[in-house]
Amino acid sequence: MTIQMVDLQGQYEKIKAEVDAAIHGVIDSAHFIRGPQVGEFECELAGYLGCPFVHGVANGTDALQIALMAQGVGPGDEVITTAFTFIATAEAAALLGATPVFADIDPQTFNIDPSKIEELITPRTKAIVPVHLFGLPADMDPILDLARWKNIPVIEDNAQGIGATYHGQKVGFMGNAGTLSFFPSKNLGCYGDGGAVMTTDKELYERMKMIANHGSRKKYHNEIVGVNSRLDSIQAAILEVKLRHLDAYIAARVEAAAKYDALLGDVDGITTPFRPKDVTHVFHQYTIRVDQNLNGGRDALSAALKEAKVPHAVYYPVALHQLEVFTSGSSKCTHGDMTNTVEAAAEVISLPMHTELTDAQIGYVADAVRAFAGKGSLASLAK
Repeated sequence: MTIQMVDLQGQYEKIKAEVDAAIHGVIDSAHFIRGPQVGEFECELAGYLGCPFVHGVANGTDALQIALMAQGVGPGDEVITTAFTFIATAEAAALLGATPVFADIDPQTFNIDPSKIEELITPRTKAIVPVHLFGLPADMDPILDLARWKNIPVIEDNAQGIGATYHGQKVGFMGNAGTLSFFPSKNLGCYGDGGAVMTTDKELYERMKMIANHGSRKKYHNEIVGVNSRLDSIQAAILEVKLRHLDAYIAARVEAAAKYDALLGDVDGITTPFRPKDVTHVFHQYTIRVDQNLNGGRDALSAALKEAKVPHAVYYPVALHQLEVFTSGSSKCTHGDMTNTVEAAAEVISLPMHTELTDAQIGYVADAVRAFAGKGSLASLAK
């Protein structure tokens, strides 16, 4: 059986006519940079999210950097975030000369633990950046309460969580600003690079737009040092098409996750993804936890899945505070106790998750995990 970790080709085939027409529309117009498609997509995305101000940029890393720049983050400042995520979250702060400060995670959600943040706050703390990891929102209420009390901006890294909800509200702009990535494998992915910044604050929105456009509001009248970060028209046109299908894509992921849960929920030593109450998980990844005492642990399961030709991935095998780039030199980080982060990095493994998964594929993957754990096959989906 052939299974892919992400099946972008299968997804494209179902919307080929729409996507091809959108691409040809841009080519015919020759408006490749900030063409009308960009503004149309920004408006439609703002409507989908319920966020008044959205601006497309070149990629998710740029989005983080621009949001931090708009809050005045620079040399000597500190930015509190999680070490259990992709490097871009902390890298954006380091690029501005700020020090990444890492808080430990909640071992159930894998997201930053709000109770671990306050002890890391110093007079140099300039921002808090929670990450909605794997598509599960971070616990925002206590983070926002603390941030308001301490008067610290909150920037949400929503690269993996578009469409997810927290207590009935879509995440990504509950704080001062939020960022998105449209990397192809994301739940809303383009066919190249892309990203966005978003906020409910019009003044902050205008500042982020200005920073993304070389620090200028009017061409050749630059006010501050900015960057060159633009979502191009072809990617915006593709995203406009795919946005119309996003809720269906999320529903397919949630359904696939429920089937995995049903097949793996009784396996001792395997912990399926946690779902807090009144929170919607959109399953950018379906990440399980493997007890280190279960037949050799995560790495042994990885070998077994490879033997069974089941694609899988480890996000993330090395916590950010342990990476060479953050352990010495000008980008040296600080952090609190990181016990939960280190344990998670040693135990997590992500199974295939995308919109095109079939019951048979889910069943095959689950049976491979069950076989490793010494459990009997549940072939109801695998047939």
